[in-house]
Amino acid sequence: MPAELAFSATDLALVRFAVSPMWEVGTSYRLLASGAAHPVHQPWIQQVRPRVAAAGLDRGWLAELVPRSGYVADFLNPAPAGPAPTLAQELAGIRAAPASRVRQDLERLADEQGPLGTRLQALHASPRDRLARVTEEIEAYWELAIAPYWARIRAVLDADVFHRARQVAEHGTGHLLNELHPSASWDDNALRIARRRALSRQSAGDGLLLIPSAFTGPHLLTRLTPPEPPQLAYPARGIGALWESRPAPRTDAIAAVLGRSRTRLLTELDSPASTTELARRTGLSTAGVSQYLTALRDAGLVSAHRAGRSVLYARTSVAEAVLSAARP
Repeated sequence: MPAELAFSATDLALVRFAVSPMWEVGTSYRLLASGAAHPVHQPWIQQVRPRVAAAGLDRGWLAELVPRSGYVADFLNPAPAGPAPTLAQELAGIRAAPASRVRQDLERLADEQGPLGTRLQALHASPRDRLARVTEEIEAYWELAIAPYWARIRAVLDADVFHRARQVAEHGTGHLLNELHPSASWDDNALRIARRRALSRQSAGDGLLLIPSAFTGPHLLTRLTPPEPPQLAYPARGIGALWESRPAPRTDAIAAVLGRSRTRLLTELDSPASTTELARRTGLSTAGVSQYLTALRDAGLVSAHRAGRSVLYARTSVAEAVLSAARP
């Protein structure tokens, strides 16, 4: 029997979308930890997995809180207050989690995964003292694995929300829920999800929070912690093209504004890279690349992210928009 989540008029009025950095943290970490190749995310995995291992993030707090399968502690995904919370806002929500909530989640994790390790035993004993360490590790993981790619990921997630909002405007919320995922269907004022147990209004808050994700895999993921609204994370549209190479832009017009060297560096940053790597690719001096990247960062066209002893540079959404306008 499929799980069934009933909707009143109030619940339908409280359906909303959110783009959540923490959902991308948990699902991407699980993908890396699985050790498997992935037909869509393999380019990202090849770049990120060595960095995560070198930083020791494959054997810290996240390794225990995000097992390779099964339950993930609910306190890691606080309900987003708005449509696009920052990572800092969500980490503040994690640090503010009630001690009883943390302990309850850890006890469920132990029931499903086996005895807690030393770190999680300490977290269970003193949540307030240890949650700061958990969020510090999450920040380090984000900086290595997600932040350099966030502009590209965020564009896919935002496009999905725009598409779904258009569905609601044209066909209504019921149509949206019926088209959300092959395992979900809408009928008789209820959302039914195949192969999902323990989903009901008795175990969930009001409304529904829909969260598009790049890393969930093919399945729907849920979080039920009343009185907060139930969260339903689903694979966003367009993920298949997330890491594909894009047509080269026509750079002459951009170079007339930014200069040829700065424009060359922007086009080379289709994937994040260090100053040394960019100098090797372009033939520019390391000092020159560093100077140009500083100018591009000051202009909001690139962002810098610490990766061990080096710094990775990535294009921002502003730079992506500029290059997209110049592509054939």
